Amino acid sequence: MDFNMKKLASDAGIFFTRAVQFTEEKFGQAEKTELDAHFENLLARADSTKNWTEKILRQTEVLLQPNPSEWTGTGPGARAGSWWRRLAGARVEEFLYEKLDRKVPSRVTNGELLAQYMTEAAGELGPTTPYGKTLIKVAEAEKRLGAAERDFIHTASINFLTPLRNFLEGDWKTISKERRLLQNRRLDLDACKARLKKAKAAEAKATTVPDFQETRPRNYILSASASASEQELRVAQTEFDRQAEVTRLLLEGISSTHVNHLRCLHEFVESQTTYYAQCYRHMLDLQKQLGRFPGTFVGTTEPASPPLSSTSPTTTAATMPVEPSVAGLAPPGEAALCLEEVAPPASGTRKARVLYDYEAADSSELALLADELITVYSLPGMDPDWLIGERGNKKGKVPVTYLELLS
Repeated sequence: MDFNMKKLASDAGIFFTRAVQFTEEKFGQAEKTELDAHFENLLARADSTKNWTEKILRQTEVLLQPNPSEWTGTGPGARAGSWWRRLAGARVEEFLYEKLDRKVPSRVTNGELLAQYMTEAAGELGPTTPYGKTLIKVAEAEKRLGAAERDFIHTASINFLTPLRNFLEGDWKTISKERRLLQNRRLDLDACKARLKKAKAAEAKATTVPDFQETRPRNYILSASASASEQELRVAQTEFDRQAEVTRLLLEGISSTHVNHLRCLHEFVESQTTYYAQCYRHMLDLQKQLGRFPGTFVGTTEPASPPLSSTSPTTTAATMPVEPSVAGLAPPGEAALCLEEVAPPASGTRKARVLYDYEAADSSELALLADELITVYSLPGMDPDWLIGERGNKKGKVPVTYLELLS
């Protein structure tokens, strides 16, 4: 107990002395050993690396963190607070599983949760109705999107988040520890310089104004004090130089950290590119499965409200007119479509802008180039995923999913 009290008193004394020393340095009343410009640049570079790594890590976690729970509250503040509570809870859960050396269970992603709700809605509203069938199709696509999201989160966490976190929790803690030691060595060195300066000043004063009664003993004591201060200064200088070299080597290692983070960043971009490419393919497949024109709806035979007049401009712009009859056109599957015998309807053709390049699979199809404008119309008995497209003298079938129908 006595030893602890002595240590506590000693630590308190050191703390008070250094607080006074810091204050005097702040007001320019005490000498301060300055580091060279290169060392200061290394310190600033390390601090900048640490700060930006923390920000990038936090924002990437926000981007990747699944959100399986429903929102609570009604206002934006309530939703934001709920989100951060779930994010903090997820981090605590991961920490506990890591300490228990157990695998973190996979969470339900947003897409999978949406797919679950859509499937349940289709079962309750009628899976055989047009709305129910569409819900099921969209649910299947959302489920695939959720699986792709989980793979992306897992890959990005391993290849990007983990190295950033390892730097902050490993290398940076070591650098911070050595910087604190260097700061203490600098303070000790400056304190030794101050004591030596006072001893030299006292010795010089005693030499110029001697005390004739105790000249020899006093000069001997002052000289011995100056010699001891010089010895302390040499030791403090050696310890400071050694610690400065250790800290310098660690700070120069930040360049290697940048190289490692650059490699991890490339891997993150690759995984994100793969994820978005998968999403694009899934949504393109879904769009082909749905294959309906904008504004049209295939549902119950009885409308909820009286139909609009056939001359209404809204109806004309919102739906694709169908030619009433075409001579020689056989039902699907009985004969191939003869494009030479097909004539466009007298009225009601529409313009369409091509979204993507399309290479014709055979002579019955029309090759497309992105951003070009073509004329399109539909024929009775055609697959709803296709239209007849015309461009100049050329004519052929074109996929609906590659077009943007213009009003």
